[in-house]
Amino acid sequence: MKTTRYALSVLALAAMAGCASKVDLDKPAPVETAQPVQTTPPPATPAPAPESKVATVDLGAELTKAVSDKRVVYFDFDSYVVKDSYAPLLDAHAKRMNNDRKVALRLEGNTDERGGSEYNLALGQKRSEAVAKSLEALGVQAGQVEPVSFGKERPAAEGHDEAAWSKNRRVELKDK
Repeated sequence: MKTTRYALSVLALAAMAGCASKVDLDKPAPVETAQPVQTTPPPATPAPAPESKVATVDLGAELTKAVSDKRVVYFDFDSYVVKDSYAPLLDAHAKRMNNDRKVALRLEGNTDERGGSEYNLALGQKRSEAVAKSLEALGVQAGQVEPVSFGKERPAAEGHDEAAWSKNRRVELKDK
């Protein structure tokens, strides 16, 4: 019990000593001023910018070059189904047209000499529309393509055999 009273007495004296501080709260606290920092002067002339070693690429020109020699889709006799083998050609044209929405194509449908004029005009139109739908499926806008038909009026090859006829069953993709 004596030790408890002694411990409480010491604790009370420590608390009173802490309250008897001599800080004047009415006076403003002293402010320390920072010494100015010495800075080095900037260089007289700016350092030259590093040269870029990355070459710029004209994507439009690259895409145009990629399709420059890919302008014809051929068809089987009496058919307007676009073959799967022409998917890369149509994809290349679609990339070019999607890159620049100002690019437009006229799709000229043609047939061989067999059949009547009206039938061949209709078949040429179906062929050009099939190519247009294939391009639209790849994201090309409908206003960028114009399907037309010339029927048998503009043969690519003269002749009356399968070799000539197969070259005439086509759709030509021409820039407008």
